[in-house]
Amino acid sequence: MTIRLPGADGRSRSYEPRTDPLVVLPDGAPLASRTVFSAAHVVADPYADVSPGAPAAVDWDATLAFRRHLWSHGLGVAEAMDTAQRGMGLDWTTAAELVRRSAAEARATGGAVACGVGTDQLTGPATLDEVRAAYEEQLALVEESGAQAILMASRALAATAAGPEDYLDVYGHLLRQATDPVILHWLGPMFDPALEGYWGSGDLDAATEVFLEVIAAHPDKVDGIKVSLLDARREVELRRRLPDGVRCYTGDDFNYPELIAGDEQGFSHALLGIFDPLGPAAARAVRVLDTGDVKGFRELLDPTVALSRHLFEHPTRFYKTGVVLLAWLAGHQDHFTMVGGLQSARSLPHLARAYELADGLGLFPDPSRAETRMKSLLAVYGVTS
Repeated sequence: MTIRLPGADGRSRSYEPRTDPLVVLPDGAPLASRTVFSAAHVVADPYADVSPGAPAAVDWDATLAFRRHLWSHGLGVAEAMDTAQRGMGLDWTTAAELVRRSAAEARATGGAVACGVGTDQLTGPATLDEVRAAYEEQLALVEESGAQAILMASRALAATAAGPEDYLDVYGHLLRQATDPVILHWLGPMFDPALEGYWGSGDLDAATEVFLEVIAAHPDKVDGIKVSLLDARREVELRRRLPDGVRCYTGDDFNYPELIAGDEQGFSHALLGIFDPLGPAAARAVRVLDTGDVKGFRELLDPTVALSRHLFEHPTRFYKTGVVLLAWLAGHQDHFTMVGGLQSARSLPHLARAYELADGLGLFPDPSRAETRMKSLLAVYGVTS
């Protein structure tokens, strides 16, 4: 059995899907050597009569089922983050409901969950006081839900702040208010162009100093930092400068195996969007690392990097489309529909290559179903095998 896949060069090629999927049985025991969160996508309601810009319509049953899938493999869930299309189709009202439901499900199943705190209820120009109040509203909701808080980078703060002192003021205020230690989230402009110049400077060295100043002033309120700059060298240098007890959670979807494996001076934990489609495979690799077998860990996880780099290629912010495609092909949902219509954000050749790479890794529990679904998508575009 073969399938014809369109390439970026305008030509199609024949691909023979594998028939032996990777089998990783659920093992809900916590991972031991690293704290690992998968940022999780949301499943849209394909029957909702919505248009771009309208409030998101979510299939709650399928969305929560996917979180149970991640928890069953011992992974934590990073909820209501950019993987869930915060700022790209998921409005704050729906995100708040997602936080409530996911936190309740985590309590019921014993899963770990940390939820994004931002300012996306602001819809226009804002003052610093309004930015601070928006953060406070979301922080209160996440804490009331019983989840850990992740202070996300704010488009509104990036647009409003006059310089580093405004970041120090806003983050200092929030950290003093936080009941429990939070995760600070530095998302680079490759993920969201509106975050250019975050921490008060377009110079990443200068921005890093401000970021570290925020942490140094409140080390007891910072569980860790989540860095998504796609720069392994910079992340290593940053994690070596963190105060004792403050963890580094890699968000580098290009270089995660080496960063999680670490070196003689330390390692990164993980909070990654790529662990949405890689959940079982990632958990399997970390369990090998738990035994001290770094080589075995790398042998399992290194081959996944080609898929991740493909999904996160420029423009990186549209990686969510590939993530949802793979969830559909893997059988975690019954359709390839996204909130905000974002299923159209990647080209057919891009999606075809994502299918090929994921299938090559054995990520589809039922390769035949994945092949049938991929063929149905190709047929919609007028491509027949």
